Amino acid sequence: MIRRRDAAPRRPGSSRPARLGIAGELLAGAGLLWRGFGMWRRRPGVMALGMVPAAIVAAVVIALVIALTANVAGIGAWLTPFAESWGENESELVRGAAGTLVVVGLLVLALSTFTTLTLLVGDPFYERIWRRAEADLGAHSPAPFGFWRSVGDAILLVLRAIGYGLTTLAVGLIPVVGAVAGPVVGALLGGHLIARELTQRPFQARGMGRDARRELLRGSRARELGFGVMTQLTFLIPGGAIIVMPAAVVGSTLLARELMERAGTRDGALETRNGRAQDAAPGRSPAAD
Repeated sequence: MIRRRDAAPRRPGSSRPARLGIAGELLAGAGLLWRGFGMWRRRPGVMALGMVPAAIVAAVVIALVIALTANVAGIGAWLTPFAESWGENESELVRGAAGTLVVVGLLVLALSTFTTLTLLVGDPFYERIWRRAEADLGAHSPAPFGFWRSVGDAILLVLRAIGYGLTTLAVGLIPVVGAVAGPVVGALLGGHLIARELTQRPFQARGMGRDARRELLRGSRARELGFGVMTQLTFLIPGGAIIVMPAAVVGSTLLARELMERAGTRDGALETRNGRAQDAAPGRSPAAD
């Protein structure tokens, strides 16, 4: 269990957020996304700017998918040169299946990496939204980010997104159960990844290393999945990612704050079950990296 270490006494009457049942935690996590839309009323200009990066990434992905779809036959022929000596019907079937598999794989990969790519492209826009949300919520002055730490975390997230996408594709190819298991596994892995990606910024700003962030999320897995899966599902709606992404940034800030309040910390000084500190750089801000 995560507990606070060397922190100031809590104010009288204050309490940590109560833990709900699994269903309640999932709903509470999903509700954070919708609470993020409240930022549109307070800061419409800042939120509107946050739609630009998602629109750019979506346009590039759609153009790439259209280009590949238009050349399915050529891609299939390039991937299956061994089928040239086969009969016409057999070779067309194999080449069509190979080309279709490439397009489907790209779609799965695009869905898995969309959030990561959008955050990379739109980092200045989303940082502005996040800082405004932190300022409105109060009780924290965000520190500058360490450039190399951010780059390293982004690379790890991209690799993890690719791995999750390939896993989802593999599960979807399982006979009989794949049609149902694939989307379910994809939603869960995608939701987990989105929550990790979007909460990375508020956690880093408080000096939390990867171990500390992982421990916090693990301690509230249902709430994390509720937020992440709901965000993932809205991304499946045509144009949903463009509209939802700014609200998801705000919702992730709320999620990070709730998890830190639940753990009894605001500065990243965490202790885990075995009493070992889980902080990549105790007492240092991200600016020091």
